[in-house]
This record gives sequence, structure tokens and C-alpha cells, in this order.
Amino acid sequence: MQDWSVLIQLGLGYLLIAATALSAALSWWGLELVLNRSHRWVTRPPHGPKLTAILSLAMRWTLLMMSASVWIWAMAFWGLRIFPTVEASVYFALVVFTTLGYGDVLLPVEWCLLGGLAAANGLLIFGLLTEMLVETLRQTRLRQRGRFGQDD
Repeated sequence: MQDWSVLIQLGLGYLLIAATALSAALSWWGLELVLNRSHRWVTRPPHGPKLTAILSLAMRWTLLMMSASVWIWAMAFWGLRIFPTVEASVYFALVVFTTLGYGDVLLPVEWCLLGGLAAANGLLIFGLLTEMLVETLRQTRLRQRGRFGQDD
């Protein structure tokens, strides 16, 4: 592997990580706008079904964000002609992004650093989205208890 290849892969990987982070941040901002509009509905009893509905919405939103992140990486793999088909690119991106690492599809040696960066990106996005799900539930419960905006 040549020195310039390493720099290209690192630069491209960091750009893709930034793109997935921006995509996730904008998407969660959109979800927050939706949740803020539902404030009055959420605070009226019964709380259990509404908490379930909010959790369901947040989980589906999270799945869409994860899918968008995988597709960002997949389109990069396909655009670079690392894989011959979109299907192979999506499959590899999903397997690496979720750190499953089956090993049945591999990157060519000249692109091997991208696999590690995609896996690191997956770990970061999973952690970020997990925290955001927890925060969504926390804020929903605080709203239902009439303590939204107050310290715990």
C-alpha cells in the first residue's frame, strides 16, 4: 500500500464519517421537532400507550438513520468501483458497519483501511443513537410527570 493511498483512504473515511454524523444529527433534530409538537398529546393520560408510541417512533427513526448511514458507505464503495454491484456494496457496508464481519466479502487490499473506518463509524453511530433513544424516553417521561425543563 502506497503512502498516498493511506492518506486518500483516511481522508475519504473521515468525510464519510462526517457525512453520517451530519445525517444523524439533522435527522434527530427533525425528530425533536416532531416530538416538541406532540408535547400536549404526550402529557395527557394515559401515559403508557403514548410512551410506547414515542418509543416506537424513535426506534423506527433510528433504524432509518442507521440505514442512511449504511447507504452512505455503500454508495461510496460502489462509486469507487470497489464492488461490482450496489447489492454487494450495501451488503458489505451493513456487515462492516454493524461489526458482524462475516468475512465472506472482503475489500481489496488497496482499500482495506476503509473497512476499519466503516466499523469505527458504525460503533460511534450505534452509541450515539442509543444515547438519543434513552434521552428521548427520559424527556418523554419528564414531560408526562410535568417536570420537563427542570433538573432531575
